[in-house]
Amino acid sequence: MRDVREYHALSRHSFQAYARGPGTIDWDRQPDPFRRFDGAQCLPLPLWQGRADAASAWFADIDASAALAPVPANVEGTGVALDTDSLGAWLEHSLALSAWKQHGGARWSVRCNPSSGNLHPTEAYLVLCGVDGLRDGLYHYRADLHALELRCAYTAVSSDEPLVLVGLSSLLWREAWKYGERAYRYCQLDIGHAVAALSYAALLNHWSLAPLAVADDTLASLLGTDRVADFIPGEEEWADCLLQLRPAADTAPLAAIPATLAAAADAGQWYGRAEVIDRRHFYEWPVLDAVARSAARPASAAGELAPPPVEERAAPLPALRGESLSALVRRRRSAQAFDSAAEMPREHFLRLLDHLLPRPGLAPWNALPAVTGSIHCVLFVHRVAGLAPGLYALPRSATGEVLMREELRAEFAWSAVADAPPQLPLYQLVGARAERAAARLSCQQAIAADGVFSLAMLAEFGAAIEDRPWRYRELFWEAGALGQALYIEAENAGLCGTGIGCFFDEPVHELLGVRGDALQSLYHFTVGRPLRDSRIVSLPPYSGRRS
Repeated sequence: MRDVREYHALSRHSFQAYARGPGTIDWDRQPDPFRRFDGAQCLPLPLWQGRADAASAWFADIDASAALAPVPANVEGTGVALDTDSLGAWLEHSLALSAWKQHGGARWSVRCNPSSGNLHPTEAYLVLCGVDGLRDGLYHYRADLHALELRCAYTAVSSDEPLVLVGLSSLLWREAWKYGERAYRYCQLDIGHAVAALSYAALLNHWSLAPLAVADDTLASLLGTDRVADFIPGEEEWADCLLQLRPAADTAPLAAIPATLAAAADAGQWYGRAEVIDRRHFYEWPVLDAVARSAARPASAAGELAPPPVEERAAPLPALRGESLSALVRRRRSAQAFDSAAEMPREHFLRLLDHLLPRPGLAPWNALPAVTGSIHCVLFVHRVAGLAPGLYALPRSATGEVLMREELRAEFAWSAVADAPPQLPLYQLVGARAERAAARLSCQQAIAADGVFSLAMLAEFGAAIEDRPWRYRELFWEAGALGQALYIEAENAGLCGTGIGCFFDEPVHELLGVRGDALQSLYHFTVGRPLRDSRIVSLPPYSGRRS
């Protein structure tokens, strides 16, 4: 495999054949979804008891305050100081378990952040300096225990202010076990979901996340993922991204600190060795390591993080006063089936779409790198009150609209939806019942037809990765973040979402008239009223702990 373009073509599904995957799967022997470092000190984080201010904060209020009036941290009565309590609350609302599920003899966990196949390849590491109650160093987050494992203790790091960086990596084998060559795509979508989940959760403490452009080699050194002796062969992790947690109003750049911390990691005291997650690796997928190398950010691109200007938009429409953000993120689930007779109010639909548009400083878009606004939506509208069924386009930028008009079928109508908010570029392409097409294109999955709507995410592809192959994974991050926004907005509207990674790539492009690679479909999603399986019992995520 020569480059990311070749991988993308190799990992496509078609009507004739799926991308290569394992011939057999032993469902009783899935890879362990929880990474553990044997020999590393484990420090339980406090469980969130519900601060009065955050517990009563409606998602509508937090969403608006984040967009219009960021609150600086460490201000009496408004901000939240960095300590184990606030860090614990942040992680509990982003990467922690949200429940255990049980059906007969089967028992499995679900988390605040979704994952393809519930396999969870994403691992999270925290670089902490000057945080009350914790030694300066690198920590690994244990979602199964809601705890931090001390991986490296720093001996000489100076920081005038508390410093919190979060690094995310991908354990490719977890997804490859089920999905084979397409697994890299799903790992990067999961990174996007995790980034967005962390960004939303930061709002509870009046924090925000800012992306850092760090060379992959530097990031691997900082996170310890390059310590070959600490990992089982075939179960290594690939470092993906680094973000800084900071007060919501802080926009100052952070440049040299990651390199300084990488040096501190080299000189620090390391602890622990990764435990085995799967004792039987029946298949090997060398193409996954190859694309990970091809998509790595080189040292020459370190510090290169200059997002293109985002066009000015009106403030987002006020969110529905549904529930608190805390309740929404912990209630989020991926629906397995939908009520095919359910209908969505037009007002709710337009409000949801408006909240998918990227706006400066608004979570989760402020946590993404330079490709923000490079993913656009083609919607299969099935049952939205007052809106004719059919195929619709939602370009998320002005340049994206130009590109879509150039690349999609010439016969599409591009009729602006009447009475849509003026800042919402929503167009009807063709009026028709689209349930059968949506299901067929999404690998024959009924959820794409039974929801009130489904959509395909089209990325500005060819030009974006031409000279910057690391942008390939960043496009998936944006798609994953868009999926997380859909989950949260659907929950707040009393519905449910489901991400769809399995779709037939070229047939989607053929339906839309896309011929080259200027646009490529990266992710599908569907929203509807879920049908609950009463046989499945839901249990608390950390029932063995009191605090």
